[in-house]
Amino acid sequence: MARKIKLTLEYDGTAYAGWQVQAEAPTVQGVIEEALAAILKEPTRLHGAGRTDAGVHAAGQVAHFETTSEMAPEAFERALNSLLPDDIRVTAAEEVPAEFHARYSARSRTYRYAITFTDSVFTRRHAYYLPGPLEAEAMRAAAAPLVGEHDFAAFGNASDDVDTTVREITAFRLEETLDGLEFYITANAFLYKMVRNIVAALLRVGSGEVAPEEVERLLAAKDRAALGPPVPARGLTLLRIEYGGD
Repeated sequence: MARKIKLTLEYDGTAYAGWQVQAEAPTVQGVIEEALAAILKEPTRLHGAGRTDAGVHAAGQVAHFETTSEMAPEAFERALNSLLPDDIRVTAAEEVPAEFHARYSARSRTYRYAITFTDSVFTRRHAYYLPGPLEAEAMRAAAAPLVGEHDFAAFGNASDDVDTTVREITAFRLEETLDGLEFYITANAFLYKMVRNIVAALLRVGSGEVAPEEVERLLAAKDRAALGPPVPARGLTLLRIEYGGD
């Protein structure tokens, strides 16, 4: 009888073309599936909670796979970490009920986007450098209308193949750090590049390029073309996935 194993993962996405398996490029899912195949001696499909884009990192990605192996979850954790490269790590493994699904059982997802005001080799992989200063209060005011359930078509992406662009942002927080800013956004689900597009719009407000009211106008207009390019992937980290019992 098949068992279902849930994995919690962290990874540096710099070297990967995103989470989802691709034929001609290294991906996080692909690397982990190769390790699972070596352990189980058969191809094994890994299902992730979110398809992080190329260059995006994760501190709390969740995935699951099914197996008839009797290996204990903690043994899977040790075996995978012995085979995975240094930029991917399993932080927890547990057996879950058959009805669990890493993606469809998720109640919310939280991302962090990091801005640094210092151009340093120690931050270039994990934060977006801007010289600053930026008006944090103006950005908080601009973000307030985004909280709640809305049609986020203006902050999605043309290649996003979804049935609906309605999503619910349940929490937004902007923290000022010693040398930058951190945006925290929680939602039931996100459109492709939605966080990066939201941050791009807020940074235009923070720099004084547009008024805070412009973000609400973009939301109402549902016009992706009016927004401009998203911020770079390197500043984005998937922090955690929450489920009904969390």
